[in-house]
Amino acid sequence: MKFNWRLVHAARNSYATLYAACENEGIILNPVKEPSADVTCYSLNSINEPALKDEIKGAGCITVAGGPHATARYQDVARYADYVVVGEGEYTLPRLLFALEQGDDTAIPGVATEDGYERADTSVRLDAFPAFSQLKGYVEISRGCPFACGYCQTPQIFGHCMRHRSIEEIAAYANRYGHSRFVSPNAFAYGSDGVHPRFEKIERLFKALNKKIYFGTFPSEVRPEFINDRSLELVTGHCANTKLHFGAQSGSNEVLQQLRRGHTVEDVVAAVELCRDHGILPVVDFILGLPFETDEDQKKTVSLIRWVAKNGMVHAHRFMPLPGTPLEGTVAHPIFPETAHLLGKLAFSGKLTGSWNDPEVRFFRLPSNDIP
Repeated sequence: MKFNWRLVHAARNSYATLYAACENEGIILNPVKEPSADVTCYSLNSINEPALKDEIKGAGCITVAGGPHATARYQDVARYADYVVVGEGEYTLPRLLFALEQGDDTAIPGVATEDGYERADTSVRLDAFPAFSQLKGYVEISRGCPFACGYCQTPQIFGHCMRHRSIEEIAAYANRYGHSRFVSPNAFAYGSDGVHPRFEKIERLFKALNKKIYFGTFPSEVRPEFINDRSLELVTGHCANTKLHFGAQSGSNEVLQQLRRGHTVEDVVAAVELCRDHGILPVVDFILGLPFETDEDQKKTVSLIRWVAKNGMVHAHRFMPLPGTPLEGTVAHPIFPETAHLLGKLAFSGKLTGSWNDPEVRFFRLPSNDIP
């Protein structure tokens, strides 16, 4: 039986991770650009799902769907995909593919079908699976997040307890190439509970790496309250990146509280100023049009964006109510014409990036590299 992976640009790191997990069990996931016999696997997010739904429904092969959208909407996806991997796939996907090859129709925990769903009985220990193999990917160093930001799918999929790959395992993969890049919901939380940083563990990690290190920048970021003299000294002393990416999301403390972000506007301002003091360019995320954002809140966010743009870079997105999140089903607050004008002006001057006009951009156009 032949097993295939439907190539989707935004899911290339998932492909590298699951390719390695399957290869470890003697299964090869062949890359394809259309559904192919015998089995084709898909990774769905909330943007590409509408474009791939009909393809999956009409595929002349067995279809397996996973990813954030499939996890949040497994009952809906199971109406057109034969099998839906809910949540983490490293253990569940090879188990399912083996069952298909052997003609075993026993229900597998973590897999949904039209007939029902049994919750997964496992949780992935990162060291138990390779970071990547034949297909190079970014090394995932941490999984899970203790925060519960209203717009975010991460804790809904991976839980609120952080799990970390060991320093030895990270180094074994990262040192294979000329530079090291990592995946983490908060790179500065490595080795910790996600709330109280353990910078000594990050320092040990850096000392185990013998290649150029890019940390706290694409494809990961950090949280503003984790930025202090100690964390910045680690970056400037060990890393190649000269910028740091972190989320502000709003310029209103009231909105941040409703989002359950766990930090304040003052934390963001302090983080930007500390970055500049250490010669690091801050790149700060904002979400425009949050559902409970008032006109006054948006004005506060615009004011903070103006200030950040004078001291660093802005990365702006329009709010999207993602399935499975606390803000699912809410409606975005309108973006003022003057706000859109400012964002366009900053983008034209090279001070802002992102997808405040078209939310799909961040799913279909990911940067191919990071300019230090």
